Amino acid sequence: MTQAAATAGELTALGTPLRPFRFAAAGEGNKQEGGARKFVQTAQQAEEYGYDTFVVPDHLGDQIGPIAALGALTQATEKIRLGTSVLANGFRHPVVLAKDLATIDVLSKGRLEVGLGAGWKQDEYQAAGLVYDSPGVRLAKLDEALTILDVLLRGQECTFEGKYYQVNGIKGTPRPRQGPRPPICTGGGGPKMLRLAAKHADIISVVPVTTKNGKGLLSGITMEKTIEKVNLIREAAGERFDQIELNWAITAIVITDDREKTAEMALSAIDRGLHPDLEVDTKLSVEDILNSPYVAIGTFEEIAEQIRRVRQLTSMSYVGVFPTQMDAFAPVIPLLRDE
Repeated sequence: MTQAAATAGELTALGTPLRPFRFAAAGEGNKQEGGARKFVQTAQQAEEYGYDTFVVPDHLGDQIGPIAALGALTQATEKIRLGTSVLANGFRHPVVLAKDLATIDVLSKGRLEVGLGAGWKQDEYQAAGLVYDSPGVRLAKLDEALTILDVLLRGQECTFEGKYYQVNGIKGTPRPRQGPRPPICTGGGGPKMLRLAAKHADIISVVPVTTKNGKGLLSGITMEKTIEKVNLIREAAGERFDQIELNWAITAIVITDDREKTAEMALSAIDRGLHPDLEVDTKLSVEDILNSPYVAIGTFEEIAEQIRRVRQLTSMSYVGVFPTQMDAFAPVIPLLRDE
């Protein structure tokens, strides 16, 4: 570990004690990853690499169903934690979801992490004939759903009279293995979503702001914007903040001996519109790219040092990588393990 690197127990620049690093890989079981048959092998490989968690997203396109997939992984893996990143609240009723999640926690011997969000892909809702509510209604429904899940995943009886959900004395069964309940993760990029996460979540995912059509805003990937979001969570969570684990997902990993040149090439590609999932709303510098928590460029050692700096400046410690980049990031894990 370098002299500049912080160790667990020290304070971040925000005055918060550092948490040890954790690492999450992801899998969808889509054609690009080799299909559903290879999905289990992907999770097993993540476990072998030393990832702490394996998560499954929740979409209606080319991917496997997350609940059934996690059920299979409870038996196909031994130590790695299993999660959803994240379930769309509008796809399932929280009472039904609570039973499925509790079952997964029991079968996995207490390895579940519950990721739940408001749902954002409007085209999926429309294709499935599901109502896609306004942002305010989706947030209000998520607020109620998380309240219900908090009770049922403790194995307690829930009676709830909300605007969107009514529950009349149903008990959460089976009782999850974890106590007081499996950890709940939610997050986002906008202020309202982050405040809601600060109210409910044990783990908060800090993500760049997206447009209405799902594109990420380029301005949202900077270190400065990320620190602003963490400060908002801190204010909203109050005394709870030190109990919350902060997560982010690295969207691009490039292993290279020349960080600056690679960053320049990335900026050129953005300028030419070669990243269709990004909306260019600002002009970034090479330094902005290299300092971004969401981009990892360099040797394995340089990327490890960059992640240490992200934690030092933001208190974020739970690192996620996208499905196709699990192999590329794996050599970084031993460099940060136990820090």
